[in-house]
Amino acid sequence: MNRPRIVLADDEPNLRKVLGAILQRDGYQVLEAADGEQAFGLVGPGVVAVVTDLRMPKLDGMGLLRKVVAEYPDIPVIMITAHGSVDSAVGAVKLGAFDYIEKPFEQSQIRQVIAKAVKTHELNSRAPRAALTAAGAPGRFGLVGRSVSLEQVFGVIEKVADTPSTVLITGESGTGKELIARALHANSSRKDGPFIKINCAAIPKTLMESELFGYEKGAFTGAVGSKPGRFELADLGTLFLDEIGEIPVEMQVKLLRVLQESEFERVGGIKTIKVDVRLVTATNRDLQKEVACGNFREDLFYRLNVVPIHLPPLRERIGDIPLLVEHFVTKFNERLKKNITRVEDDALQRLVTHPWPGNIRELENVLERTILFCEGPTIHARDLPPEVSPGTQADAPSRALEPGSSRPSEPPRSNDGSLKEMVRHETERLERELIQRALDETGGNVTQAARKLKISRKSLQNKMKEFGLRDRE
Repeated sequence: MNRPRIVLADDEPNLRKVLGAILQRDGYQVLEAADGEQAFGLVGPGVVAVVTDLRMPKLDGMGLLRKVVAEYPDIPVIMITAHGSVDSAVGAVKLGAFDYIEKPFEQSQIRQVIAKAVKTHELNSRAPRAALTAAGAPGRFGLVGRSVSLEQVFGVIEKVADTPSTVLITGESGTGKELIARALHANSSRKDGPFIKINCAAIPKTLMESELFGYEKGAFTGAVGSKPGRFELADLGTLFLDEIGEIPVEMQVKLLRVLQESEFERVGGIKTIKVDVRLVTATNRDLQKEVACGNFREDLFYRLNVVPIHLPPLRERIGDIPLLVEHFVTKFNERLKKNITRVEDDALQRLVTHPWPGNIRELENVLERTILFCEGPTIHARDLPPEVSPGTQADAPSRALEPGSSRPSEPPRSNDGSLKEMVRHETERLERELIQRALDETGGNVTQAARKLKISRKSLQNKMKEFGLRDRE
């Protein structure tokens, strides 16, 4: 069994030797580097964390951090810093570092921080990730798609991004919740401030308070110095708490106080710290059910749920699947040095009708594997892996109308055989069918159909004109 790899970058051989021995005892394979350039060359598949000194020759820790965050955003970076460089380490966390450790450090402290980082990487890798929009790809805010339900989400982002209101993002893993949180930050007046994220599921319950609010020297065994928490680090910026449903009940009271008063005390401290933080949270749980079961405080739920944003699963916006297929084909053609120019009708039909329980990451993985082993320039149904079997959805009873969803009727037909043309025809066909269904269910009432589709009446009229449906009005 391959051991998880940790890249250890430090120009001091003795520190690499000691820290490397600790990590090896914990079951990691340690890849050592004496400078940032060498370290970045070691980052890749199988690496679960990067531990780097702040000051190194050639490429220092900050430079290494920027490159890893840009190229491998799912790999956590932990900074090691001397006492006089703590401010720089705090700045590194605001730029995307997972955490920092101050020299001299306790063995238990470094092991604890690395365990949290590895757990976070594991959760990020297991949870599907939404596709980023490439230049020219249809979509906004980093999400590929133009379905009615996604356009509704875009509209909410536009309205609430530059406000202090707390946002609760719900949806299955892989629907793009973190992308929405980043979009809210990037389109607000806080965009020049820090964006601090934390996965609550990766933090042990006993460490949750110190992680959020920080601690003072001597507050507990191993607290060899003071350390700010995530709320302090996010001051004048945005704090994104992913998997908020995992926070223990006893911590929910303290979180509620911070939301109400914008102040808190570090663990072991007596000084009250005031912060200006915009809070965005996300969960794949039904928090109202958690409230009913006594696992989540009702008052906290209402504090978090000021602006709810729900991201639908891929199976409820299948009109976006052809667009995502085109996006991933372009992406993997470049990455894998392939030249796929066409997806056959039967293959695209199977992709559209598959239920995709793993959402966009599952679709991404299927296409990467398919493109990797595809022999020619065309993807046929036979090239798809067996789990994408025909008839998974097409033979199922039709679903109730959901924004952005529809049931495909027949394989798409393209005029020139190109992938782009095929995608355009399939998307238009699905959109047209969705509008027809909404009009049928409302007896041809355009106002009610627009409300059902959650778009404006004017937008629906434009679409009806585009698809030759104006006579229905």
